Amino acid sequence: MFGNLINFAAILLGTGIGLLLRKGIPDRLRDTVVQGQGLCVILVGLFSTFSADDGGALVRADLTCVIVCIVVGSLIGAWIDIEKRLNDLGAAIERRFVPDAAEGSIARGFVTASLVFCVGAMAIVGPMNSGLRGDHSTLISKSILDGVFAIFFTSSLGVGVGLSAFAVLVYQGIFALLAAWIEPFLTEEMITQISAVGGLLIMGIGLNMVYDKHHIPVGNMLPAIFMPMAYLPLVGLFT
Repeated sequence: MFGNLINFAAILLGTGIGLLLRKGIPDRLRDTVVQGQGLCVILVGLFSTFSADDGGALVRADLTCVIVCIVVGSLIGAWIDIEKRLNDLGAAIERRFVPDAAEGSIARGFVTASLVFCVGAMAIVGPMNSGLRGDHSTLISKSILDGVFAIFFTSSLGVGVGLSAFAVLVYQGIFALLAAWIEPFLTEEMITQISAVGGLLIMGIGLNMVYDKHHIPVGNMLPAIFMPMAYLPLVGLFT
């Protein structure tokens, strides 16, 4: 859990710095900053979707796998209504700890940051390497990225971003503790597909930040990240 705790601390540190910066940003500029951050998040999603191997060659994801995983995962997530549950959790935290905050502000920061920090292959592979081999390098790299994102997210979305550190701690902690059981199923091909699906979801988060009035329920699509773990073995049985 050492690497996971570093990630947790980096997000809280980034949130603290972001709160200091937030005080000097007028609302007019803050709206522009949010849209700029949205474009950056879309770029991160593109890099995750179109990853490269050690030699720099483009690793092509299985398009059929990505489509099936997004569709099936979205159906499951919409049935459970994950998006509403996440928003309700954020709103409950808001009412409990910061009752005088603008309605929905903390919930939005919590949900947006939690999705960005938890979606993607690094949030799965990193804690597994940390739990199995004591190799914290992936999580340390992720911590730096998350800390920087937390600074900019907090400067525009507020203190709710800091609450996402607890979501990251629980989510990645599960993979660290269950790494020995998960590793045999996590092949290189599966990681590629998880990265591709996660990249699309991250792009959806970025689009939500840029086009606030046309909301994509990315929270309901979260089960899609885990669908390659079922899709690839099933396809393997017939091929």
